[in-house]
Amino acid sequence: MEQKTTIDEIFLFYRTKQKEHSDILQTLKRNIHNTGTLRLLVIIGMIVTLWLCRGYSVTALMAVAAAFLLPFFVLVVYHTGLHAKRAYEEGVIRLCENELKALNYDFSAFDGAAELTDSQHPFSLDLDVFGEKSLFQSINRTVTLIGKKRLAGWFKNPLSNKPDILSRQQAVKEMCTKTDFRHNFYVTGKEQPNSDKDVRQLNELASRTTHFSENLLWKALIWLVPLAWIITIAALIWTNMSFGAFNVMFFLSLIIANIHTKRITKLHQTMDHMNKMLSVYSKLMKHIENEKFNSDTLKNSQQKLTSNGAAASKTIKKLSGIIGGLDQRFNMAAIIFNLLYLRDLRHVMQLEKWVKTYAGRFDTWFDALAEFDAFCSLANFTFNHPGYIFPSIADTYCQMEGKALGHPLIHRDKCVRNDIDIPGNKYFLIVTGANMAGKSTYLRTIGVNFLFACMGMPVCAESLSVYPAHLVTSLRTADSLVSNESYFFAELKRLKMIIDLLNTGRELFIILDEILKGTNSIDKQKGSVALVKQLLKKGACGMIATHDLTLGSLTEIFPENIRNKRFEADITNDKLTFTYRIREGIAQNMNATFLMKKMGISEDE
Repeated sequence: MEQKTTIDEIFLFYRTKQKEHSDILQTLKRNIHNTGTLRLLVIIGMIVTLWLCRGYSVTALMAVAAAFLLPFFVLVVYHTGLHAKRAYEEGVIRLCENELKALNYDFSAFDGAAELTDSQHPFSLDLDVFGEKSLFQSINRTVTLIGKKRLAGWFKNPLSNKPDILSRQQAVKEMCTKTDFRHNFYVTGKEQPNSDKDVRQLNELASRTTHFSENLLWKALIWLVPLAWIITIAALIWTNMSFGAFNVMFFLSLIIANIHTKRITKLHQTMDHMNKMLSVYSKLMKHIENEKFNSDTLKNSQQKLTSNGAAASKTIKKLSGIIGGLDQRFNMAAIIFNLLYLRDLRHVMQLEKWVKTYAGRFDTWFDALAEFDAFCSLANFTFNHPGYIFPSIADTYCQMEGKALGHPLIHRDKCVRNDIDIPGNKYFLIVTGANMAGKSTYLRTIGVNFLFACMGMPVCAESLSVYPAHLVTSLRTADSLVSNESYFFAELKRLKMIIDLLNTGRELFIILDEILKGTNSIDKQKGSVALVKQLLKKGACGMIATHDLTLGSLTEIFPENIRNKRFEADITNDKLTFTYRIREGIAQNMNATFLMKKMGISEDE
């Protein structure tokens, strides 16, 4: 599909698709109604015809019934298919509705993975990676739990190797053009939501040992019992054998069929309704197997599903059928068949043989599925943001140069964009400015785009070059009552983590907001200056935002390593205004006293 070039084209795309599938849905609903009516007429016709022909022979009446029942069952199958198509169309329409909301910055329809919020992570809490209205929620379109975990892993552990980033960029670019594939994948995956329970069940299944399938006695009994029943029934029909022999056969079969009921029930409980999830996984794998890919990353993942001569989709579908058979073991027909040919035992033996043959490929197959699921999310984000660009990856630590960077969670019509220029190592930007002038937002904007670049994603910028160092931030330090930990001590621990990483030789891109907030002004100034000197000594680079204007004087000591930037609060005619534009130099205006007076918190002396 040709890539859209403007956000208006993206809006039009989803609205057009929503309208097309709504029209299809209305047609399907009419067909479902008409088919249901036709089924009812067939049954009424059969009853009326049988009544009119009541004087005919039994054979004739059976022929009449068959003549009506055959088209009735055909209509039942057709009706079931129509319902499946209706569910698909409803899924597409719902997806379009949710994407239109997302384009307007309402991501509530998607999972933000709030459970992954981690204050100890190097940057995820500071950059709002997880949770409500988070980066993850805006991007996440995964439909499997393993895909969600893979995508979350990409957020938490971005790439630091240039070839890997470029390879992922190519995969995302290609997947971005496969809109139909991605939407089919999403709607199919949403047929059966899965949970941690499903993953546990898969792990238990893969580690299952054989008990029945290699037991010679049970292998013989699954054939001997039905053979004995055939002989018994034949003897009853064509000989004078008494019903006593039949009763003996019945009770013997009952004992054999139920001798391991507890074991089989326990196995069944560990896989209860897992067939539905596996059926969906099979369909998703088939989507992948049938698609043509060009990028090496996507082709390598696709080959994981088709290696060793067995298509994963067909093999998983077979497993789904086996487990589905166990799910039916308590209906009346299954209970009867269990007596006649040990139905439960046969399904368990089929399951054990399947696990023995294929369980070793579980990790490979589901790794490929998770990979594609995560790629669909990155590609969908790329498709929805045609104005974003793929950054170039620099070779010099820690170069970051970009024009017009914006934050992806700030509305496109309100987002003020700014540049960034960090030429190399031993270099820090000191950003000063008044309250609410835009310092913290700027730091997060740089951090988010840095993260996206290292994930192989497009960034909100006109241009950007990034060296993929390890990102570490300290923007939102908090105290902990549980750990009996003060705000100041928590901040010190964060800073020590940064120093320890530098001591190991790790290349870091560091973003700090208001160093040593938890101590007094004089102590804070001394500590802040000492920290900056230490970071420069260890060859680090990054950005520091502060209200402390004295940090700006460090350019006199390190003219080649520090550059001052500022955000100003302009006070004109007793009014406070912000441009949110970054400027050169040290901030000139502060606004705390002005705001306190305006709000009546303080008065003029």
